[in-house]
Amino acid sequence: MEICTVGGFEEVGKNMTAVKVGNDVILLDAGLYLPAVVELQEQEIQEEYSEKLLRRIKAIPNDLVLDELGWSDKVRAIIIGHAHLDHVGAVPYIAHRYPNAEIIATPFTMAFLKTILRDEGIEIKNQMRVVKPNSTLALKGASGNINLEFIHTTHSTLQCIFVAWHSSEGTFLYTPDFKFDNYPVIGEPPNYKRLKELGKKGVKVLIADTLYSGTERRTASERIARNLLEDAFSFVRDKNAAMVVTTFSSHIARLKSIVEFGKRTNREIVFLGRSLNKYVNCASEVGLCPFYKEIKILRYRKQINSFLKRLNSERGKFLVVCTGHQAEPGSILDRMINGETPFQFHSADHVIFSSRNGCKNSNRHSCFRSRRKRRLA
Repeated sequence: MEICTVGGFEEVGKNMTAVKVGNDVILLDAGLYLPAVVELQEQEIQEEYSEKLLRRIKAIPNDLVLDELGWSDKVRAIIIGHAHLDHVGAVPYIAHRYPNAEIIATPFTMAFLKTILRDEGIEIKNQMRVVKPNSTLALKGASGNINLEFIHTTHSTLQCIFVAWHSSEGTFLYTPDFKFDNYPVIGEPPNYKRLKELGKKGVKVLIADTLYSGTERRTASERIARNLLEDAFSFVRDKNAAMVVTTFSSHIARLKSIVEFGKRTNREIVFLGRSLNKYVNCASEVGLCPFYKEIKILRYRKQINSFLKRLNSERGKFLVVCTGHQAEPGSILDRMINGETPFQFHSADHVIFSSRNGCKNSNRHSCFRSRRKRRLA
C-alpha cells in the first residue's frame, strides 16, 4: 500500500489523497483552495475558469505528481467525501485526466457536483456512481476487486461519508472534515457501531482530517447552535426594522433552523444568491430540504437588486437570508454593506451572524459596529 498526499495536508483546501494497492489507485476528494479563488475574484480577472488558470494560481491540487509516479493511468475511482468546494470543487477541471475512473459520491454531493458542471458549462465523460451512506461497493480493478465501504458521519453539510478500502494489504480509512454530532438536526448520528467494528478488526492506515482537530474540546452539537439562533431571534423587537441572517450556504440543517424561527416573525423568507440556490436546490432534489416550500429564492443580480429596492421601503415585511458572514468579496452582504445595491442599512436593523466568526475584516465592515448584531458559535 502506497499513499500520496497530493493536497490539503499543508493548507485548508484543495484536498486530495491518492492510495495505491497493486496496480489500482483511488483518489479521495478533489477540492479547491478557496483563498486563491477569492483573490482571483478580487482582481476582477475576466478569464473563464480553466484547468490551466486554476493551476497557475495554485487553486487545485497538484495531481501532476501522479504522472511522475506513473499512477495516473491506474486511477479507478475519484471518491468525494462531502459537498464542500474544498473537497469537490476541482473535479470538473481534473476528471478528464482519469478517463477510466468512476466518480463516486452520495446523492447530495453528486447533485451538487452536477450543478457545478451545469453552471460552468463543463462536460466530463467519467461514469458517475451514486452511493448511499452505510453501503459497500466492489469495483473491478487490475489486481482484483476494489472493495469500498462508505460510512455515514456528520458534518456541516448533508450525507457525508468516511471511506474505507478493504484491500489485500489491509484496511485504509479516510475521514475528511467531520463533526461527531449525536443530535443532528437533519439525518442520523454517525455510524459509531461500524467504526468500532473496524477498530476491533484493525485498520492499517487512518488519515483523519478536520478543522479545529488541534483544539482540546468537544465540538457542540448543531442543536446547541439551533438554541443560540433561537435566542438571537428573540432579540428582534422592531417589526419595522430590516432583518438579515447570514450563514453558510451549504449548511442545510442551519438553514432549516433559520426558516423555522423566521416563520415566527411573520415575515416572508427570501434567500438571496447563487450559492444558496445551488445547495438548497440540491437538497430538495434528494428529498432533504423540508423547508423548500416555505421560502423564495432569488439568484440573479437584477432580481436581487429589484427585491432589495423593495426591501428598502418595506423593511419589516421580509426576512433575508444570504451569504457574506466571512466578508467574501461579491457576496450579497458584502454588496449591501458597500452600497452596491439599492438597499441601505438603518441603525435599528438587525443582522444575525449564524456562524462561528462574524466579518473577518473589521475595517472593511466598520459600518457594522453601530448596528445590533448577534454572533453564534
